[in-house]
Amino acid sequence: MHYRSREVVQVARRVPGTRAVGYDCDVLVIGGGIVGLSTAHAITRAAPGTRVTVLEKEPGLARHQTGRNSGVVHSGIYYRPGSLKARYAVRGAAEMIKFCAEYGIPHAVTGKLIVATDRSELPRLHALVQRGRENGIPVRELGPAQITEYEPEVRGLAAIHVRTTGVCDFTAVARQLGEASGAEIRQGARVVRVDRRPGRGVAVLTARGDIVRGRVLVNCAGLHCDEIARLTGDEPGVRIVPFRGEYYELARPELVRGLVYPVPDPAFPFLGVHLTRGIDGSVHIGPNAVPALAREGYAWGVVRPREAAATAAWPGVWHLARRHWRHGAGELRRSLSRAAFADAVRRLLPAVEDGDLVRAAAGVRAQAVLRDGSLVDDFLIREGPRTVHVLNAPSPAATASLPIGREVARRALGALADD
Repeated sequence: MHYRSREVVQVARRVPGTRAVGYDCDVLVIGGGIVGLSTAHAITRAAPGTRVTVLEKEPGLARHQTGRNSGVVHSGIYYRPGSLKARYAVRGAAEMIKFCAEYGIPHAVTGKLIVATDRSELPRLHALVQRGRENGIPVRELGPAQITEYEPEVRGLAAIHVRTTGVCDFTAVARQLGEASGAEIRQGARVVRVDRRPGRGVAVLTARGDIVRGRVLVNCAGLHCDEIARLTGDEPGVRIVPFRGEYYELARPELVRGLVYPVPDPAFPFLGVHLTRGIDGSVHIGPNAVPALAREGYAWGVVRPREAAATAAWPGVWHLARRHWRHGAGELRRSLSRAAFADAVRRLLPAVEDGDLVRAAAGVRAQAVLRDGSLVDDFLIREGPRTVHVLNAPSPAATASLPIGREVARRALGALADD
């Protein structure tokens, strides 16, 4: 297969061929999203015969971040050169398109526009051009007339066209990764306890009373990854703060041909309200970003007091609120008012009317926040004894899932070899 890295294969060769008696699997992966399933896929590709079990608490795969996003295969233009996000997104975008083509998964390479609508945004747009070039991404600068050649209804002072951006069905990708991995996948298996003892591997208890024993545990639990880390006895040093991203669907999809983004604010890790034509031809607008009152709080009415209290108890949340309250107030206003949301959209798409916006399914971003209120701006993977924790993998993690999976697999197989 195309997706075996030299580093993973080298570690895989050190894994003992014998299997310890009493273990249900060699590697136990918690989380059936695209990162967990990519990790399972990478492990079995690099070390055939390694027994992998994936535990997913939902009755189906890819129910949360993987299945509730815009479906964009990101180019990697936004991310700091040399960071994991930049390297994995650039590499992952190309690999994701190849993977989709190989398995017949719906996808398209559409390109996208990043549009400046105010003079104050022009320096940031020019900085993105430079960043894109440093990351090896082909970028074309456009003036107002050239913008309308790509998107007749979009208006702006200047733009850049990034041709390597695309769209795909990430849920289908996740399912294919799970199938191709050959791993045992247990759905409806919510982890409630983890027992890790010297020389005895890791034992997991699920809510329905099953005990699953593995030699190494990989934590890809997304919205609950910090909780799982603490169950193992490892202190993650971060807390997941859930941000709900709310979307609308455009009732007149003919207004948008492809993907159109605003110039992002570098102080905040969200890309702003953008326009996305999906693989089914529908156009989604969003997301905004508001604090969710539950880790899976896909609407204002979903409130889980224990989770909300635990989030509020993390000092970083209050530091973050003080630092970004003005930005947050604008996001909250757009959440509560369709007219305010439409006003934001009209900066890019003047022809849109309030009635063109139809509520669509929301997503929740699992954003890791440090104690001082800093947002973790890169993928974060940490290790403990016989454990590997993926502690920050929001967008563009779906795009970068194949390289991320290989990196996590490398670490898991290394732990397996040392066991």
